[in-house]
Amino acid sequence: MAQVTIKLTNRSPRQPIKRLPPTIDVPSDATIDDLKLRIAKEARVSDFNRIGIFDPSTKKTLKNRKAKIADEPNVSAANEVLVKDLGPQIAWRTVFVIEYLGPILVHALVVAARPLLYSKGSDAMSSTQWLAFGMIVAHFVKREVETLFVHKFSANTMPFFNVFKNSFFYWAVSGLLCAVSIYSPRSLAARAEEPLLDLVGLAIYLFGETGNALVHLYLSSLRSRGGTERKMPSGYGFALVTCPNYMYEILSWAGIIVASRDWTVAFFIAIGAAQMYTWAQGKERAYRAQFPDKYKKKRFVILPGLL
Repeated sequence: MAQVTIKLTNRSPRQPIKRLPPTIDVPSDATIDDLKLRIAKEARVSDFNRIGIFDPSTKKTLKNRKAKIADEPNVSAANEVLVKDLGPQIAWRTVFVIEYLGPILVHALVVAARPLLYSKGSDAMSSTQWLAFGMIVAHFVKREVETLFVHKFSANTMPFFNVFKNSFFYWAVSGLLCAVSIYSPRSLAARAEEPLLDLVGLAIYLFGETGNALVHLYLSSLRSRGGTERKMPSGYGFALVTCPNYMYEILSWAGIIVASRDWTVAFFIAIGAAQMYTWAQGKERAYRAQFPDKYKKKRFVILPGLL
């Protein structure tokens, strides 16, 4: 098979890969992953996932690890890529498992430790508090199941230290902050006397969780195992917004807000919605770029009529 010689240039001159060869030969049909493997071997980097490959012109990372080098126009034109050591890596799936495990453990521990945490901790939790506990824990158990058996990740890994940043939001906010507030004997949930409101919150929650799960299953069906391809989605709320999974996610947390009557839950999902809005905008741009003739442009990316 024909070989192609690719020039390798350190992306970060101040932090260069010391053993990076000036050039490397790869098959003409080699993918970005193939190039990473070859560079890691030549540069004696133990984990090929540490190798970041960047466009020589735009200096943006080449995210599609299954894309052929020959299909990257700037790389083919210059026969060059920029290379950077991304540092220690951790699997995306592992990061999500750690993130979502936090709230499950924290809520269970706070409920178990109520006699020690509150002066009136010996009082039994109200049915509304137990409902909020069940809704939150069930949400994150669902996320764990989806992480292990449904989601397909386009990237193998992320920088190891991201796990601390990403996990803090879930462990500290949806975990500790929400739990300490909701299960307090002085919380609105502890004094709730409107069972109809509990049922309304539960109905909204179940609708949101079901819709979110269906969208995740559908999105998973659009990508082959281990693949990175992106297909144009339809149905399941995609006619309304770019990312209906985020829409349903926000709805499910709106149900928890109604049932728990707690400001901390609203605080958590407000921050989460801001991040989801940013991600959804990026996905809208990606769909428009990849399917310019077929994709129906969306004005709203996560909430119809609002965002």
